[in-house]
Amino acid sequence: MILSRQKPAVGGASALVREKEKSKEKKLPKVDDLLTSRDYTGAMTVLEFNKQAGKGEKDTDSWIGFCAFHLGDYKKAYEMYMNLCKQPGCDANMWLNFSCCCFYLGMYKEAEDAALKAPKSSLQNRLLFHLSHKFNDEKRLMTFHKNLQDQFEDQLCLASIHYMRSHYQESIDVYKRILLENREFLALNVYVALCYYKLDYYDVSQEVLAVYLQSYPDSAIAVNLKACNHFKLFNGKAAEAELKHLQEISSSSFSFASELVKHNLVVFRSGEGALQVLPPLIDVIPEARLNLVIYYLRQDDLDEAYGLIKETDPTSPQEYIIKAVVNAALGQERGSREHVKIAQQYFQMFGSSASECDTIPGRQCMASCFFLLKQFDDVLIYLNSIKSYFYNDDVFNFNYAQAKATTGNFKEAEEVFLLVQSEKIKNDYVYLSWLARSYIMNKKARLAWELYLKMETSGESFSLLQMIANDCYKMGQFYISAKAFDVLERLDPNPEYWEGKRGACVGLFQLIIAGQEPRETLREVLMLLRNSTNPQVEYIARVIKKWGKENRVAV
Repeated sequence: MILSRQKPAVGGASALVREKEKSKEKKLPKVDDLLTSRDYTGAMTVLEFNKQAGKGEKDTDSWIGFCAFHLGDYKKAYEMYMNLCKQPGCDANMWLNFSCCCFYLGMYKEAEDAALKAPKSSLQNRLLFHLSHKFNDEKRLMTFHKNLQDQFEDQLCLASIHYMRSHYQESIDVYKRILLENREFLALNVYVALCYYKLDYYDVSQEVLAVYLQSYPDSAIAVNLKACNHFKLFNGKAAEAELKHLQEISSSSFSFASELVKHNLVVFRSGEGALQVLPPLIDVIPEARLNLVIYYLRQDDLDEAYGLIKETDPTSPQEYIIKAVVNAALGQERGSREHVKIAQQYFQMFGSSASECDTIPGRQCMASCFFLLKQFDDVLIYLNSIKSYFYNDDVFNFNYAQAKATTGNFKEAEEVFLLVQSEKIKNDYVYLSWLARSYIMNKKARLAWELYLKMETSGESFSLLQMIANDCYKMGQFYISAKAFDVLERLDPNPEYWEGKRGACVGLFQLIIAGQEPRETLREVLMLLRNSTNPQVEYIARVIKKWGKENRVAV
């Protein structure tokens, strides 16, 4: 039987190969399509494949740099554009692309030099506008500000400068104006949400952010902001849950997001892994330095905290507050009036500013300023206005109670001191001494004595004992005063302690005679007196025994 062939036997295989190659060519995505869909990883993969296969075009390197830049790989983009700028007869606009890379890498002087080599354009003006802000050159800043046009790119640039100068409401106004005319610019909702986050309107920020996340649920910036809102509204666990999906995509899609996620996870986990993650990010993420300072403060490592913040010239609210806190802590730790004065100035500078005077942080700063100046009536004016926001805040309650006690309101001071839950604060000598004094002033000397009994023997316990002995004496609570002076006399045979104990014992005897103390206490008075070797003991003891015998009290 002869087979009937519809295709020739020779050359058939090669034809099949050609068909497969054509099929592959059809399936190979086009760079333009990938760029349109914002798939920069895919676009760069195709571009680099074509380049290695010898199919690269004249502008292939330029597009690779473009993709790397949009992926946040600024170092790679920098290298691509630098090589392009070195080529003879390169497009002068390439210097502007190179300048943008330098800017994102924090190489601001290099960015300025490169930008000035490019022809004048609106992009060049915007870049130089931002560089003037980085250089704190107000004169040049205003020059480039005047050159901004009424086009949305320039207005967005203006809004970003407002944001970086902490003029958040001005930024919101610009963004909303643009959104009214361009509803399709969904990304602007992220910027508006970020401004509301900075203004502490976390619920509003969430609502605005949701508009963008409906269309782009995988946005690194948006998901991260949502996590930060959850952190402020709820807790670190809720925030971390929001970042789970972002962690999966950040390793491949967004290199900058990977660093951001690592940084924020440290914050969400209350500083866990801070020493491993934050130091390399200090010059990458602005908040990394501040969060590392906060970590050192919580670890009571004031020298490291001060070393990180001392050269920082504060511009943001957080920088003012943290610099003030570090100087205040260092000043109190070392007894340095200079550091305390610097802290007081920063607190006052921030708290009295027009933009912050009516905010909660602003009022906290003014309270801290007056606290350092020991003007506690003024401290209470500010703390009373914000206490409803800090009912369960241990640090706030500790400071609030101290201010109450210092102004003589010991009843409320005691109540607020007892709200404190932190074991670290409750074991602090300042807390114990003020609580003990509040007890004594509220006629609860026995509770003050119990505080002393729970302390281990140390210089601080000795100081507390002295305070209890003297304050109880002043308040006529002679029983605890006598016990305290008795312990002091046994620890240190100072004649003053005998005189204190003698006065307290006589005062207690008078209270017993007046019926204000139980008669059975006479026996304990005699025991306390006999712990002393002073010759006056026998005379006082005889008087007490005589009265006891006459009044039928067993001594």
